[in-house]
Amino acid sequence: MCEAALFVSLVVCVLYFLPYFIGSHGVSDILAINDLGVVCAGVTALLSFLSYLWPPKKHVLPASTVVYLLLAATASLLVYSTDGTQSPFIALWIVIAVFASVFGLWGVAPLMALPAGYGVYLVVISPELPIGQLVVVVFAGLLPLVASYIIFHTKTRSTPGTDEAYHALASELSQVANKSDVVIKAIDDGVIALNSKGVIELMNPAAGQIIGWGNSDAVGLDYKSVLKLTDSRDKPLDEATDPVLKVLSVNKDEHTKEFYTTTGGGKRIALSLVVSPIGQPGEGVIITFRNITKELAEEREQAEFISTASHEMRTPVASIEGYLGLALNPATATIDARAREFIEKAHESAQHLGRLFQDLLDVSKADDGRLSNHAVVVDVVNFLADVVEGLRPKAEAKQLRLFYKPQPDGDSVEARNISPLFYAHVDQDHLRELVANLVENAIKYTPEGDVVVDVGGDDAHVKITVQDSGIGIPHEDIPHLFQKFYRVDNSKTREIGGTGLGLYLCRRLAEVMGGRIWVESEFQKGSMFHLELPRLDREQAVRMIDAASAQPGAAQAEPMPAIIHGSAPLLPATEEPEPTPQAAEPQSAPQPNPEPTPAPAPPAPTPVDPVTPQPVATPAHRPTASIQIPVRNKL
Repeated sequence: MCEAALFVSLVVCVLYFLPYFIGSHGVSDILAINDLGVVCAGVTALLSFLSYLWPPKKHVLPASTVVYLLLAATASLLVYSTDGTQSPFIALWIVIAVFASVFGLWGVAPLMALPAGYGVYLVVISPELPIGQLVVVVFAGLLPLVASYIIFHTKTRSTPGTDEAYHALASELSQVANKSDVVIKAIDDGVIALNSKGVIELMNPAAGQIIGWGNSDAVGLDYKSVLKLTDSRDKPLDEATDPVLKVLSVNKDEHTKEFYTTTGGGKRIALSLVVSPIGQPGEGVIITFRNITKELAEEREQAEFISTASHEMRTPVASIEGYLGLALNPATATIDARAREFIEKAHESAQHLGRLFQDLLDVSKADDGRLSNHAVVVDVVNFLADVVEGLRPKAEAKQLRLFYKPQPDGDSVEARNISPLFYAHVDQDHLRELVANLVENAIKYTPEGDVVVDVGGDDAHVKITVQDSGIGIPHEDIPHLFQKFYRVDNSKTREIGGTGLGLYLCRRLAEVMGGRIWVESEFQKGSMFHLELPRLDREQAVRMIDAASAQPGAAQAEPMPAIIHGSAPLLPATEEPEPTPQAAEPQSAPQPNPEPTPAPAPPAPTPVDPVTPQPVATPAHRPTASIQIPVRNKL
């Protein structure tokens, strides 16, 4: 409105001053503007220009109404001063009057009074006025107001409830905004909202308390000056590791517990950080974080306690297992069938307890970074063939079919020629333990059917899959399956049992070897576990073998061939195998017989654990010439 009024009033001013420049003979008399008209036009132009430069945000409607009335007054003066009903400015009046209803009663009433007053004036001063001029006054003065009412007023009234719906929507949005503000302020986690440039637009009170900043002080600053993220070595993050920059570029959530920050008081704290994108890529992010310094300290204390307790309890358990093994050995003891049955059950329980302690030790090592990784070049296909064969008795004991797809007929020449070569640079003990866990889990949770182990991959990865036709995993449990101590809780898993450490340890072992593990499963239809490891091509494998062989003392330091084709002994060929715990453990414990213990003889036909050649205690994860694979719990 201000722009239109400014334009019209400037045109009127130009028409007023035009005769001074081109002469009065160049301008028609009917376009001559009097002094009062140009003054009104000038005031209108000035107010319009001021409203345009400094719009009154809180009083837009009153200011626009004043400008409109001044413009209407200017038009009426022009009509009056330029031959009345014959004035060419009547068209300007009609155009202005059409917009009267926009301003409500304040716009309609004055514009209705002007033509009515002018008509009365004409009748009074000219009683013999032609009826045609009165018709012009009525039609030109009043019909635009009627049209204005029809155009604007009835249009808004034709949609009943519009104002009510608008106010209801506005009220609802206001309530939602207020609730959101209350929620953000009430939660204990820190919340920071950033725009596309990383500038803080919002920070809740919890965030200010965690990092020691005031809400108003942080808003408008770059997030790096407020949330000073560092790594575990107290070094600032670069662009490649900064989770905020990652989310702004790839528009995907980032979850991490690896970073630290320094508070306003100079205290260094650990953060659990979640960075989520807003809208389109690069539009902004929401950072949610909390202080986990105390939690990490408690976890370290728990890990130290578990490690110490497991280490201390493993020694007496190994001693108990060794004595039970001697009791079951016909060469060292004679017992009746009933006693043998009891001792066999006790021996199995002692073995299970020993494996549990070893699991706890491995988990504590994985959590605090003490899990070793002695990588060598491994021929994965042939290496896993021995692992699968060592577990075949367990599958046959449950009447399950165990298939190894790369070598379905055993380690024959034909199978070796057909199978592709997949080399990996990994720790053989970790790989054996991980795959053994997965295969044992498949056997354990498969009541009947098949367990299939396969090896494949591409140019960059070796992919090992273990598929079963067992009870499967519910969809809601899959995201939590590889967490520590997590077990699927249903009637079928309760009957089988487990500690929930096996798959967590599998995940940590895969991470240590530079790979990853995941599962695809459907409840009551079986599961397929996938292990993906970095692959070496043949040329890389040969180079690494030659480099390892060229190192001084490689023959003495390397406990196995450079390429592992199976479960080779870990001892050098020139050394005698270390005595098994059957003889080692009882020597440190009180001897029931002072005479020397004879060497263990082969086991009698009595039912002893088919996987263990002799019913004796074997320290966990101590590979021997035969396959001695620790049991891992799946859930």
